[in-house]
Amino acid sequence: MRDDKYNLRRFSLEVLCYLLGLLFLIPFYFVLSNSVKSFSDLLSNSASWPQSFVWSNYSRTWEIMNYPRAFMNSFLITVVSIAGIVTISAMAAYRMVRRPTRFNNFLFGLFVSAMIIPFQAVMIPLVKVLGWADLMNSRTGLIISFFGFGASLSIFLFHGFVKSIPLEIEESAIVDGCTPYGVFWRIVFPLLKSATVTIVLLNSLWIWNDFLLPLIVLYDPDKRTIPLAIYAFFGQYSKQWDLALAGLVMGIVPILALFLLLQKQIIAGITAGAIKG
Repeated sequence: MRDDKYNLRRFSLEVLCYLLGLLFLIPFYFVLSNSVKSFSDLLSNSASWPQSFVWSNYSRTWEIMNYPRAFMNSFLITVVSIAGIVTISAMAAYRMVRRPTRFNNFLFGLFVSAMIIPFQAVMIPLVKVLGWADLMNSRTGLIISFFGFGASLSIFLFHGFVKSIPLEIEESAIVDGCTPYGVFWRIVFPLLKSATVTIVLLNSLWIWNDFLLPLIVLYDPDKRTIPLAIYAFFGQYSKQWDLALAGLVMGIVPILALFLLLQKQIIAGITAGAIKG
């Protein structure tokens, strides 16, 4: 029989979990505490609690980064990219599951295989293709790139979810006169809510915080995302850590709010998609 008594072993495991949790929170302490320090205090002892809170770091960072413009760039790129990834991936996964031809199975295998290819391996060919298509230094080119890089994982997750939807539901809708597009958008897609929330959250965290891809595509200061705007504080001969950390906090807050809002859905989404393969 299972022993549910609170014993020393369980207490030790709980203490260990709390210590590990605090360990993971240490970087947040350094970021938050050093973002309100003066530059001299930060260099003298970055681990200490601030002797005086320099809130002006945030106002200076807001102006230097042109935060409203950087925020709108990041917001626009993230929202449009997520909308495209969800739409394309959901329809592709649905077609592959409901029409399991050899070509569709081969195509699904290619998408799964693409997840193991590092971005650095295709970085130079990507720049050449975007340059040939006249999409360099363009938000459109960056968004299309996110479509391609985000589709593999999204199709993989949607693929598992679509398998869990009974085919009889779709057949009943067709008998009632629903078109194929109506079956997908009115019947199937609403049932993919958990998968959609999971994909939205995972891709939002990636796209919002991505640095390398926007760095090689965008070079106009007016089109910079928040990570690129923060990178402007690091020059060849000086690094403004106090302002950079304040900008980092300002960049984390929006995506952290999204994560806290959707965190319950992501666990349910991943586990539900893994049940049926």
